[in-house]
Amino acid sequence: MRFGYSETCLDHDTGPRHPETADRLRAIRRGLAKRHGVEYVDAPPADKSTVAAVHDADYVDEFESFCAGGGGNWDPDTVAVEASWDAALTSAGIAEWAARSALDGATGRDTPFSLGRPPGHHAVEDDAMGFCFFNNAAVAAQAVIDDGLAERVAIFDWDVHHGNGTQDIFYDREDVFYASIHEDGLYPGTGEVEETGAGDAEGTNLNVPLRAGAGDADYALSFDEAIGPAVERFDPDLFIVSAGFDAHRHDPISRMRVSTEGYAMLTERVRDVCENTDAALSFVLEGGYGLDTLSEGVAIVHETFDGRLAMSPDEDPDQKNAELVDTVRDVHGLGSK
Repeated sequence: MRFGYSETCLDHDTGPRHPETADRLRAIRRGLAKRHGVEYVDAPPADKSTVAAVHDADYVDEFESFCAGGGGNWDPDTVAVEASWDAALTSAGIAEWAARSALDGATGRDTPFSLGRPPGHHAVEDDAMGFCFFNNAAVAAQAVIDDGLAERVAIFDWDVHHGNGTQDIFYDREDVFYASIHEDGLYPGTGEVEETGAGDAEGTNLNVPLRAGAGDADYALSFDEAIGPAVERFDPDLFIVSAGFDAHRHDPISRMRVSTEGYAMLTERVRDVCENTDAALSFVLEGGYGLDTLSEGVAIVHETFDGRLAMSPDEDPDQKNAELVDTVRDVHGLGSK
């Protein structure tokens, strides 16, 4: 794979006890150093106007001034320093590079993966939250739509937390489909099955809030029976994966049971959907706070594009999760299995 990366993202300093630290990117780089076929691209930062295409201009100005004044705690969990402004623009810019690169034909072993921080999927139109300032995936999607490179974009969020910001930004948009698998009841408490989009965009937002303890089989079922068919029906030009790795069974801040192999399994399924719909594909880093499991997760995505075959889950889905997936299918008119 080709990984978008910039040292500027290391300068976003959240302090010694914060889970979202620069060590996350360092760990990923160490893990990828053991693999072959890895290429890094130092992508440019996003323009302020590009960020303001999905975020309220007054909020963008406020965040810039906040950083210029030395930063601090935006909220109890979301921390900035002076350098966070440049890091946030760079993180958004790397995601934009990945989307543009995919639409320009980068595929297979050249599939682009944006390694930026701060992450983005909790950032709403006019506020930062959940470690996120600019919604990187949303910035990337809007940029390629505005430039006429894509008419329809699908965003699949496999982070353990629901991407409330991405959902909110595109909730009434017919040209962006958002789908999320996440742990039910976890921060920020959004992402119910009934949240399906507003107005003419009804049906372009799909949530699968799995029970705590869900593992590979539950995730495979959710994708195979709900998310994959819904994305194929939407028929996007670009498929962006908001790739958080905090649903891993050894991540310190979730109760899910996804294995490293499970991320290879999801990667294969995403790639197959893109082949079926002739969609371009890019990845954007979100969460993941166990350094070993985060680096293993990114590396297994890379290895999947380098020819490694994923193993199928060796357990059955939880019955309650299977019933939930049936409900999602009904709500979205995907028919009976």
